[in-house]
Amino acid sequence: MKFIETLKLALAAVWAHKLRSVLTLLGMIIGVTAVIVVYSLIQGFNKYVDEKIANIGAKSYQVYRFDFFKDFRDQDTIAAAQRRNKELLLDDYEFLRERLQLTSELGAKAAGQPSQVKRGGEILEGVPVNGVTANIATIEKIDIADGRFFTNSENDAGARVAFVGSDIVDKLFPNGAAIGGEIEILGLDFRVIGVQTAKGSVFGRPQDNFVTIPIKTYERTFGPIGRGRWLQFTGISITDPLFNDAIEEARHWMRVRRRLPANEEDNFAIISPDVIMGARDRIIGPIALVAVAVPGIALLIGGIVIMNIMLVSVTERTKEIGIRKALGARRRDILKQFLVEAVTLSAIGGSIGIILAWLIGIIVSAYILETYLSVSAIIIAIGVSSVIGILAGIFPAWRAARLDPIEALRAD
Repeated sequence: MKFIETLKLALAAVWAHKLRSVLTLLGMIIGVTAVIVVYSLIQGFNKYVDEKIANIGAKSYQVYRFDFFKDFRDQDTIAAAQRRNKELLLDDYEFLRERLQLTSELGAKAAGQPSQVKRGGEILEGVPVNGVTANIATIEKIDIADGRFFTNSENDAGARVAFVGSDIVDKLFPNGAAIGGEIEILGLDFRVIGVQTAKGSVFGRPQDNFVTIPIKTYERTFGPIGRGRWLQFTGISITDPLFNDAIEEARHWMRVRRRLPANEEDNFAIISPDVIMGARDRIIGPIALVAVAVPGIALLIGGIVIMNIMLVSVTERTKEIGIRKALGARRRDILKQFLVEAVTLSAIGGSIGIILAWLIGIIVSAYILETYLSVSAIIIAIGVSSVIGILAGIFPAWRAARLDPIEALRAD
């Protein structure tokens, strides 16, 4: 019997018992949908982390007061790090900037201070106001929708200029024309000179609700750096091959600055993309295995249900099998017929699961986190569902193929 004829018989059998087929497929549909949604979320998260790292340069590094992957493991390590690690200061930044030879750009960024920002009668509470050096726009590859970023001369002069997120413009300048307009922060007027391209939200947190001002203006507005207004440095190596050397050079000069003996550990942290991705893999790896394995149980249950229904189908169609054998059908023809029927059921369930997962992914991407449904995930889902269909159909198909035609014809 040709495969196309076998497939037609399988589809006809599925169509003849529509309700039973739908109920049979539920486990497979739920399992495939859950596995793909979880896998897409994990891939989307990984892609988000990679893009954020790429946005500040694939070969950039950050100098922090704390190593968040090592110092924040428990209360004891946090307390020890707070005693050991001094706060970073602008003097440290100037010290490094004058001495680093393998770093093409070194920028500084002060933590966002939740502040009241207003224009006329419109008031926004808790807006993060960041202070940065002018070269942060180059280092972080900031995408500017309108206007410009501030310059070194504006930073040196402590100019009251502001680069803002699109949410600030939407709320304070509803009629547009934000460039050149003024906003008020802590009773001081700031002139808006640029607007960042909208980024949306991640994990429900808006990425476009901020104000960035020159770091020297920030210091004059909020007070000296430190005392909770933490500082970080970001550097880019002059060439990619020298990236690790640039990090070691920065570490050397920071240790010189802190006067650390050779046998004493760093009282600061240097974080690179490799460190972030390594930490991500260590955290997400085991979670991903469990997150994918749990919905996989639904796939196993779906396979058991398909096997059970196929056994029922063999019992119901005993006489049909006897007639086909009497007309010359061989064992392998019967085996192939029921095996193809089981695989067809699984493939239909897998296809519906993929469609549902795609629709759920669109909703999740719109409100929580952008998901990523790769072609490999689709191929794996269809392959796994087909393999489950084969495994679930082998025993019922084997049982149907071994029926004695005489006994089968006697069946009611």
